[in-house]
Amino acid sequence: PRVARVGTGHDGHVRTSALAFLGGQWASNLLEVTSDLSRLDESGRWAVVLPYSGPPVCARFAQWSAEPPVDSIGEWVGPTRSEWATSMDEVAYVSAVEETREAIASGTVYQANVCRVLTAPLPDPSRADVAALQQLLAAGNPSPFGGFLRLPESRVHVATASPELFLSVTRSTSGRTVRSGPIKGTGRTATDLTAKDAAENVMIVDLMRNDLSRVSDTGSVTVPELLAVQEHPGLVHLVSYVEGRLEPSVRWPQLVEATFPPGSVTGTPKLSALRLIAALEPEPRSFYCGALGWVDADTGEAEFAVTIRTFWLDGPTVKFGTGAGITWGSDATAEWQETELKSGRLIGVAAGTWPADPSTAWQADPS
Repeated sequence: PRVARVGTGHDGHVRTSALAFLGGQWASNLLEVTSDLSRLDESGRWAVVLPYSGPPVCARFAQWSAEPPVDSIGEWVGPTRSEWATSMDEVAYVSAVEETREAIASGTVYQANVCRVLTAPLPDPSRADVAALQQLLAAGNPSPFGGFLRLPESRVHVATASPELFLSVTRSTSGRTVRSGPIKGTGRTATDLTAKDAAENVMIVDLMRNDLSRVSDTGSVTVPELLAVQEHPGLVHLVSYVEGRLEPSVRWPQLVEATFPPGSVTGTPKLSALRLIAALEPEPRSFYCGALGWVDADTGEAEFAVTIRTFWLDGPTVKFGTGAGITWGSDATAEWQETELKSGRLIGVAAGTWPADPSTAWQADPS
């Protein structure tokens, strides 16, 4: 099928047809959009975004293929690094970290993620296609769960370079296996990782074990890999994997209720961390720290990334979130610097243009 630009929408975005790239597959020919998670258990293959704040968006597409439809990718002209503003400057962020440490000292939480949202004006809203942005991200910051979802009529324009697995579901003769790969611990190199990073990771592993146990057969939840070091462009992470065998009666509404929002971007205990985050963060996270992925209702399989390292369009602006996990052992200035490390390279990549030479476009404004 041929998909082409058909004008500019009332919100300033290029009005193109719905499109997604998830799990290595291009999705086109949109059939329907719903917020009803129970539809994911019926039939068809779906692109799904679960915003941290806001209702789910489930889009069923008729066509999934290895190649994009002809003329389906528009243009991208990104803002320069100097145009980005932050919802919390360094002083405010350091203060929020110290408040979190006070909450830890009082026993309210053991760990919590403190995040900020960066915003920049779009230089040309008619040249702001997240499909094109994702091409830049794939070239300048390759990631295992990179992708995008473009639903103009639903005002969903999200592109991610996420390195983190939120949930995967696979099916075998023994049933359905659910797996999560929480990331906790970040450094420029492996030598930067500390005992604090390891302790933080283990806390979130315990949280994910608890979340998955709510929907898994008794005794089936395991940790097949703990504290693995993974290299990504410009930094390294500590990653662990938790998995369980889903109870046969569990459907998507129950699975999402048990596990969302992801433990790695909230904290522990989760409910207390959510309340603390709501009190500390001045701007809603929106699509940041949620999940983006696909569900195949016919095969019973799925894969979701945590929407970190993620851009989204909001009217005439583009937004990006960055944050850090805070424990009692956190140094507030170092946590601020971690948020800078996580955002720096990606902001540089997004300063590029598309179409352009994908091997050099992002290098004009490197981290």
